Amino acid sequence: MAIPLLEYAPSSQNTRVKGYEVPGDEQARIFSTDNLLSSGQTSDLIEAAYRQIFFHAFASDREKFLESQLRSGQITVRDFIRGLCLSNTFTNSFYNLNSNYKFVTHCIQKVLGRDVYSEAEKIAWSIVIGTKGRAGFINDLLNSEEYLENFGDSIVPFQRRRVLPSGASELPFNIQSPRYDAYYRRKLGFPKASWQAAVRGYTPQDKQPKAGSPDLFKAMAKSLGAIGNQPQSISPYNIDYQNLVPRR
Repeated sequence: MAIPLLEYAPSSQNTRVKGYEVPGDEQARIFSTDNLLSSGQTSDLIEAAYRQIFFHAFASDREKFLESQLRSGQITVRDFIRGLCLSNTFTNSFYNLNSNYKFVTHCIQKVLGRDVYSEAEKIAWSIVIGTKGRAGFINDLLNSEEYLENFGDSIVPFQRRRVLPSGASELPFNIQSPRYDAYYRRKLGFPKASWQAAVRGYTPQDKQPKAGSPDLFKAMAKSLGAIGNQPQSISPYNIDYQNLVPRR
């Protein structure tokens, strides 16, 4: 018997209501089969689905059979997203290389188009993975009221509320949540970030020295070192004043 989904609340009051957003460059482009007029637009829709789920699809990652079914109208966009989430590429790249909590974060961001509300939501969906398996978890996401209300059967999922009410833009989910978790980055031997000893500076064009400026010769002058006679130490007790004064 499957355990029912645990209850969890949105992280803030703003996520409980629909936001009013002014269209702009930061708004996500919506790809839907409801307004397709040519095969080229269908190809753009398929590429948008790959970008949303895989971020980038190589030739070996493409699901040709699913693409053919979508082009011929045998499956909906929701079925195509389901197939991508259950594909070998998504399984090997995300499910097998992350914990259940991280996998839940990936799927909610990619399928529902939003970030996770809290740790309680991660735990609730992780229990679904443990009881129903990966396929049951994906099916529950795609059959959820939130997905059907925002995307339905014909719209490719996208990152919702890309522009925050404060005017600041959210980072894309592929930057917020990299493919490999920290544990697997250490396990796979990913290179660690190393900082240079000297930080490079930038001088604006108007403040750079012009031709003939002494600043251009500072480095050469410092490389020459100290040139000239060394200072002499003379004591007044060692001077013979009687012989040095000329006769008159």
